[in-house]
Amino acid sequence: MADLEIKGLSKQFGGIKALSDVNFSANSGEVHALLGENGAGKSTLIKCLGACQSYDTGEIFLEGKKMTAVHPKEAMDAGIGIVFQELSLIPNISVAENLFLGIDVKNRFSISRKKIINEKTKQILKEFEIEDIHPETKVGELTLSEKQMIEIVKVVSRNTKVVVLDEATSALTTNRVEWLLKLVRKLKEEKRIIIFISHRMGEIREFCSVVTVFRNGENVGTYDLDKVENDELITTMLGRKVTGYYPEKVNTKQNRVALEVKNLSFENYLENINFQLSYGEVVGIGGLAGQGQNSLLLALSGCVKAQKGEILLDGKPVKLGNPKQAMDHGIVLVPEERATEGLVLELSIADNLLLPCLSKITRAGFIDRQKEKKLLDHAVESLSIKVGDIQNPVKSLSGGNQQKVVLAKLMMLEPKVLLLYDFTRGVDVGTKNVMFELVRDLAAQGNCILFYSTDIEELVNVCDRVLVMDGGKIRASIAWEKLTQENILRSSVGENVQ
Repeated sequence: MADLEIKGLSKQFGGIKALSDVNFSANSGEVHALLGENGAGKSTLIKCLGACQSYDTGEIFLEGKKMTAVHPKEAMDAGIGIVFQELSLIPNISVAENLFLGIDVKNRFSISRKKIINEKTKQILKEFEIEDIHPETKVGELTLSEKQMIEIVKVVSRNTKVVVLDEATSALTTNRVEWLLKLVRKLKEEKRIIIFISHRMGEIREFCSVVTVFRNGENVGTYDLDKVENDELITTMLGRKVTGYYPEKVNTKQNRVALEVKNLSFENYLENINFQLSYGEVVGIGGLAGQGQNSLLLALSGCVKAQKGEILLDGKPVKLGNPKQAMDHGIVLVPEERATEGLVLELSIADNLLLPCLSKITRAGFIDRQKEKKLLDHAVESLSIKVGDIQNPVKSLSGGNQQKVVLAKLMMLEPKVLLLYDFTRGVDVGTKNVMFELVRDLAAQGNCILFYSTDIEELVNVCDRVLVMDGGKIRASIAWEKLTQENILRSSVGENVQ
């Protein structure tokens, strides 16, 4: 028997089979990848393993002992640690308080709990080579990448036997992905079982030695990564061949400027930003993480107010004092954190989709149910959202399907300018292909898109040109023939691209 053995696991939600008689095994000192489309059953399997979700039939064994945990704390005590795709940290308490939440701290000398956990957190952060985060800093003040690191440390520092990393790299900057890779190697040496979930094939090959592929709630194959090609894995995952992962780039740029930004400045994050965005154009935002990309999109969507500068739409100055004003002008944003900024998790899928466009389906205070159904059916079909029952809470969806809901609800507004912040984060290969096609189709229809991604390959293959940011300024604009990964990286570190 393997060190971790899952036998015959099944789980059904209403009429939807999330897991169907699934078998899975992994051993100590092994980094085992899980690969599959959004909604393939990966998250449900992990939730069952961590006792966050009950299962209908099946058994789980860890080191030969049958697990009987019915609560996440019991699973954690048994040695199961899960870093979920959606962060579980509490934003208005400190890093130290988050790390020691629910843990009794022994205190023999009447020293305050706060002082003890701050000192212990300082030691933990040093052990994990995190020197730029203070124990007393409130989690809400951290960047998304820093929050992800704390989430990882919270799980790993509890000496769990099994460490599950669910899309743990998707929120990390490039240098912090290297930090995680180093940590995973250490965990492997410690003979822990590491389960690694990602949609990035390069990372799977760098981190893992074995991969199990899920499709429609079933385990459809386990492979040694040094004996299988990416094309075979993707075909197994999707049940079909994907041709043309990136759509063909056709110049659809019109001679009409949709959005113009003049001398835009915001606190210490943006300094004299100037650029134009034409109808039919897809423009990327590149550069190393934390160089003002998020602040730029927030300013353009009315989420923050710039202290200086001007924003023009169709040649006319517009005031974007809040997101509602931006949406009224046809500017919408797919935000950085879908769970806290893009969705109301407790509401249904239907309610989340309809929130921005209630005026389209109401008349004299009454909802037109036919229009409502038509809008919802179109939204679900256009992005192939796996919903089961559309009245289920949106939090019941996988991370990738949640991201589809965010995008679909904004598309129902028929925007002129679409702002995308790393919108393929946590999305499977097949869905990325659909989303890239959608972006190019929208451009062909005359829309304009401003698109930030942490994946330089996406910028190169989807965008017409890329604005490279550094220190809150636009340092370069790279287009067409010169638009390569190498040139974006060179511009990011201050080199001139000829």
